[in-house]
Amino acid sequence: MHITEVKDKAGRKAFLDTARTIYKEDEIWVCPLDNDVEAVFDPSKNTFFKHGKCTRWVLTGDNGQLIGRIAAFINDEKAYNYEQPTGGTGFFECIDDEKAAFLLFDTAKEWLKDNGMQAMDGPINFGENDTFWGLLVEGFDSAPSYGMNYNPPYYRKFFEDYGFKTLYEQITNHLNTLKPFPERFRKIASWVSRKPGYEFKHLRASQIEKFAADFIEIYNDAWNGFENFVPITYATILESFRKMKPLMDEKLILFAYVNGEPASFNIILPDANEMLKPLNGKLDLTGKLKFLYYKWKGVKRLRAIVMGTKQKFQNHGIESALFIKLGEYILPMSQYEELELSWVGDFNEKMIAIHTATGAVFAKKHLTMRYIF
Repeated sequence: MHITEVKDKAGRKAFLDTARTIYKEDEIWVCPLDNDVEAVFDPSKNTFFKHGKCTRWVLTGDNGQLIGRIAAFINDEKAYNYEQPTGGTGFFECIDDEKAAFLLFDTAKEWLKDNGMQAMDGPINFGENDTFWGLLVEGFDSAPSYGMNYNPPYYRKFFEDYGFKTLYEQITNHLNTLKPFPERFRKIASWVSRKPGYEFKHLRASQIEKFAADFIEIYNDAWNGFENFVPITYATILESFRKMKPLMDEKLILFAYVNGEPASFNIILPDANEMLKPLNGKLDLTGKLKFLYYKWKGVKRLRAIVMGTKQKFQNHGIESALFIKLGEYILPMSQYEELELSWVGDFNEKMIAIHTATGAVFAKKHLTMRYIF
């Protein structure tokens, strides 16, 4: 076996093609767009390079066949918030061969050690945790939604046998959007939505800078109490909103205000993977035409990417009211059949309770893991 650091066009192509090789017989896997993967490793497109660095490798067999890949990265804003300086590893793919898998892990570990790290989290992203994050351990029978990691079941044994320990579980639930919400949920949420001073607005692309600012104000307050939280920046969220533009239906992205103050949000997109599956990761001219066709045809699944409520407005029912407002829009359409609520950490009891109240059911579980050197 031979491991090679990715440093040129040929290496980048091999890195992308490794996944296509691993999953060539897997009918459930949806190939991420090459452009999305490459953007993670492009300093001109990924704002995390302003406070971090990363690299990646490709593993080939003795006859040159692609058999694995891995990336390693350091986010200086988070790395030193732990007892051990902690980097990350991700984009792991490998044939069912422990020796190959451990060689990939060793390579990432040595690079991180050489750069002052004493532990690594994985599989995670060199970016926000809404994409390319977590090891799938339950829910292999349904297609992944856009940005959600998918992997063979045997990966879990690789991570655990190497020494990774679970930090937290990432729970994804599915909601049948053709069914009305439970009666109790509906009554409470409807009452909240009519309270004086409460206002609900959907995103308008023409005012995206304002909504980005409102998002940051809510998000940084909502997550401030969680361990090792790092505030999101305006540049990061503007870039995220820019990426969402080709997919977004403005009326699916809702904000709540209390007496004019930004209070809560729910970011929902049509699941792009239903449009991207036939593209096999290629967004060339043919891929773009296919994408436009499937976008016109419409998709049946939505994905809730992130929800948040300022701490002083939590337990006021605002999140429930946002779901009711969403239902008022999508139920009459009879187009969308499923809303994926992904993902919520097992430590976030309030959000899990909201998922349960809506009538959502368990769909998938991912793990975020750590290996201490």
